[in-house]
Amino acid sequence: MNMHIRMVGTGSAFAKKYDNNNALLEIEGFRLLIDCGITLPKALHQIGHSFTDLDAVLISHIHGDHVGGLEEYAFQMMFKFNRKPILYIAETLIDPLWEHTLRGGLTQESLTKLEDFFEVRPLAINQDIQLHPGLSVKLLETKHIANKQSYSFLFNQRFFYSADMRFDGELLQQLVDEGVSTIFHDCQLVAPGVVHACLDELLTLPESIQRKTWLMHYGDAIEEYEGHTGHMRIVEPHKSYEI
Repeated sequence: MNMHIRMVGTGSAFAKKYDNNNALLEIEGFRLLIDCGITLPKALHQIGHSFTDLDAVLISHIHGDHVGGLEEYAFQMMFKFNRKPILYIAETLIDPLWEHTLRGGLTQESLTKLEDFFEVRPLAINQDIQLHPGLSVKLLETKHIANKQSYSFLFNQRFFYSADMRFDGELLQQLVDEGVSTIFHDCQLVAPGVVHACLDELLTLPESIQRKTWLMHYGDAIEEYEGHTGHMRIVEPHKSYEI
């Protein structure tokens, strides 16, 4: 089965030109939203989609550029479309998402819990889980912010999507050794990489891994780095890529 990914945005948390790093993963008519950041509702509209075009959303961690659009998603689906969207999320992130991010804005009258707005489907860590026929995901806990859980995604055992993570060359080598053919990796353009992998670190990867790696979640100065990313390519916003 052919799997395609289209980035609704490719920017870092502070980027203004490229919107939050959120994506649409599509396979056999099934459309999965990967993260739902602050700019997602506007950016989704700009590429000709609405929330009703989504079959589910998958969340990596609790930062605004990855979950800040969920309030509008929930309200639109409830009051405009009379539907409860499917939310795939790590078991460990369910309470933090509600208590620390969504509760204040969504709570009203009898609507007092995450399950009132979403069909919550908890995901176990390090297990290959089928989201749809032909599409599986494994959540890998990766380092991002100290004491704040964050997960990257391995789709169909061959496509690694880093969400937000610090540089981990050993993990990337292991994934490639186990059959990963495509890596979409967040990239901080300027060193040092404190909570994200920075370009200098990614450039230390072997050529064989670089050729499988595409850079996303970058800053507004990305044009200045064209031709300076080794064998790694830059993911373009709104363009569809076959995986």
